[in-house]
Amino acid sequence: MTGYFIAFEGGDASGKTTQARRISELIGAIFTREPGGTDAGESLRELLLDAKTPLAFRTEALLMAASRAQLVEEIIRPNLEQGLHVVSDRFLASSIVYQGFATGLPVNEVRGLSVFATNGLLPDLTILIDVPVAESMRRRTDTPDRFESETVEFHEKVRQGYLTLAENTSDEWAVIDGSGSLKHVSEAIDEAIRDRLGLSIGSTGS
Repeated sequence: MTGYFIAFEGGDASGKTTQARRISELIGAIFTREPGGTDAGESLRELLLDAKTPLAFRTEALLMAASRAQLVEEIIRPNLEQGLHVVSDRFLASSIVYQGFATGLPVNEVRGLSVFATNGLLPDLTILIDVPVAESMRRRTDTPDRFESETVEFHEKVRQGYLTLAENTSDEWAVIDGSGSLKHVSEAIDEAIRDRLGLSIGSTGS
């Protein structure tokens, strides 16, 4: 029996990293992130997030796919095959949205590249923490990376891209309103995981 694979998605400052770490602890899962998660992936992450290094959109897509391919090969698939759960802060949908919907690259081509990178591996459940762009921008406090530095229009396209993916594949997605309190967001996520995957977890987030 393989473990469950849960991916957390959302715009920048949506709270997905906090929730992904929280859930991984609750269900005893391996936590990882994109881009990154492996030595090779972390090197690529540094390049991808550096706002001072110009990258063409297709270069971004290829580097993201390379990081993802290594993560699946080295971390995600081996742990799932051992029966362990895996929780990832971002996965394939991020590329489709950021390098596809938001930049204007052909979405189907970005999706195909991403599926090639994962060798067909997809999450059992993708949890989208949806936050209005104005709210997410208000939350940002750190020095912005490449993607955080993008325009409001770019981030609106990211949000709408996520909502489109969630609507088109609703059986594999759970959309959570991330604008509420940490407690309410956590409870909604816990309920979604219990309902969709049958995992027994307690609510946290106070």
